[in-house]
Amino acid sequence: MQDDEVIIERRGTAGVIRLNRPRALNSLTLPMIRTINAALHDFVDDPEVASVMMVGEGERGFCAGGDIRALHESARAGDGHADTFWREEFRLNHMIAAYPKPYVALMDGITMGGGVGLSSHGRHRVVTERTRLAMPETGIGYVPDVGATWLLPRGPGEAGTWIGLTGLDIGAADAIQAGLADLQIASSQLSQVIDALSGLPRGSSSSDVDAVLQGLSEPQGESRLRQNAAVIDRAFRFDSVEEILAALAEEEDEFAAETRRVMLTRSPTSLKLALRLLRAGRRSASLAECLGRELGACLQMLDNPDFFEGIRAAVIDKDRNPHWSPATVEAVQASTVEHFLKPAEPPLSL
Repeated sequence: MQDDEVIIERRGTAGVIRLNRPRALNSLTLPMIRTINAALHDFVDDPEVASVMMVGEGERGFCAGGDIRALHESARAGDGHADTFWREEFRLNHMIAAYPKPYVALMDGITMGGGVGLSSHGRHRVVTERTRLAMPETGIGYVPDVGATWLLPRGPGEAGTWIGLTGLDIGAADAIQAGLADLQIASSQLSQVIDALSGLPRGSSSSDVDAVLQGLSEPQGESRLRQNAAVIDRAFRFDSVEEILAALAEEEDEFAAETRRVMLTRSPTSLKLALRLLRAGRRSASLAECLGRELGACLQMLDNPDFFEGIRAAVIDKDRNPHWSPATVEAVQASTVEHFLKPAEPPLSL
């Protein structure tokens, strides 16, 4: 079974879902989400399927996230498409996290935003030497979503806060360090992964899948997040963006200086809201709670000028020069942040 954007196949005892928009870095559309959802349900009900794999076609990316141009157009038109997209995407993320069969994500190449939602909630998360993972939303006037406010606070120390606020991309070792991936396999070996998992007997367990993946894994490189953990934990322990920026200014190394420079280019409103959501996620009892809170923030984003300006600068005019409003974190009113925390109506159904 296949369509233009997603290819669904059975390989032996493996169900394989291939994202098939390589020229768009496999960015997600609503039809893709619906096709993936249907395939996952079908594979659960198929006794011949022992494991499921999520793969991105092409050599550049696993999945660069949601199609933000389409979301931008929907917000402009007020047609409800963005609302529907987020609700169905978040339900898919929740399904992946609770999937009853071994679910394997091969995170080769660019894995950002919605791509993290398709992979890091899974039981078996494989990165390669080509992986570049990020939650880049503060750079487009948006906030980390797809359950990132559940995932990121559960990494070591404040690594997840650094990822969520800076939006910077990280490699394989950092993804493993942050708890967003499990092991590294060379990109040249991924076809062997698919072949090996396809050959597992019916009813194979997660332990059987782990044994295959471990057998093909390779040592990971140096983790920049681990090397700079002390600086990250000192600076990002605060609950206000202003305090984090001040703490970074007091550090004397280049990593802190670079981090601060990057944060000052991000949407001030997005920074403040992202930090609130990450801290709330740390206190939350479930992924479902975080997804519901994120949906409320996403829906309020449809009226946020930074959301339109960020996408304009990133993907429409591509001048990479957004003009945020307000322009500084000090100018963002507390009431503005509270506005984004209104619960979604109707609530997210999972």
